[in-house]
Amino acid sequence: MKNLNFVKKFPIFGAIAVVFCIVGLLSVALLPFGINWFNLDIDFVGGTTLQYNLHKTLDKAELDTIAATVEGITGTPVSSIQKSGETSEEVVIKTKTLDTATRDKVFASLQSTYNLQETDILSVDNVDPVMGADIRDAAILSALLAVLLMLVYIAIRFDFKSGVAAVIALVHDLLVMLSFYVILQIPLNMNFIAAALTILGYSINATIVIFDRIRENRKMLRKATFGEIVNTSVHQTLTRSINTTITTLITIVLVAVLGVASIRNFAIPICIGIVAGLFSSVCISGPIWSRLMGSEKKQ
Repeated sequence: MKNLNFVKKFPIFGAIAVVFCIVGLLSVALLPFGINWFNLDIDFVGGTTLQYNLHKTLDKAELDTIAATVEGITGTPVSSIQKSGETSEEVVIKTKTLDTATRDKVFASLQSTYNLQETDILSVDNVDPVMGADIRDAAILSALLAVLLMLVYIAIRFDFKSGVAAVIALVHDLLVMLSFYVILQIPLNMNFIAAALTILGYSINATIVIFDRIRENRKMLRKATFGEIVNTSVHQTLTRSINTTITTLITIVLVAVLGVASIRNFAIPICIGIVAGLFSSVCISGPIWSRLMGSEKKQ
């Protein structure tokens, strides 16, 4: 690893990045043509949300049993299921749009199991597809705005070319996440907005650490080329980047393994984004900045 020249190996790293990004890029590009590869949740395409008070503290096994019961009645997997309320006795079920008869069957099944009354139906809401489209547009706008503001911040703190390099790395992270949403068919819902913005913040932080070291080394290594400075800076911060990623992953992986389905669908993309963020910060952002500056130019 000490002899690895990140700047000179950028064509290899770039090819790897393209491979992992291509599915996400195509899935986004095909949406305007009516071709959808995503497993869109009811937040984006509409559906039904059911909330009941079961008068029983719910755990993961109980929620899995309820999800299987609902799936047996509706014929399709639930989008998400989670416990709610101060004592975790309420269940919130999100599924495809259900007619009145199917909703009654779901309640009847839970009623016989948990001895429910009509008053235990806390809410039954339908999400209109038009509302889902508005949420989707808001998600796209929030991600674009976050990337734009980060470009401005990096350009002010370092220079415009470094901002461009950082934005390319951020776009890489988002496309990798989207690729795995398609490959693993993870439900794409409001959790994606939270996951995307979390990864954008995490990744840009790792990139800034490297860029700070590059700026410091430019003052000390005046006879070196910019490419040599970038490579030196990446190696100096590599241990820190790897250790930070591992310690963060340990926590998120435990959440993914031990959490219920809805939490798992949030934690898995975060894990993917963290690994993608490490790769882009170390192997993409610095070398791109070097290419834009002219890697062989002396300081």
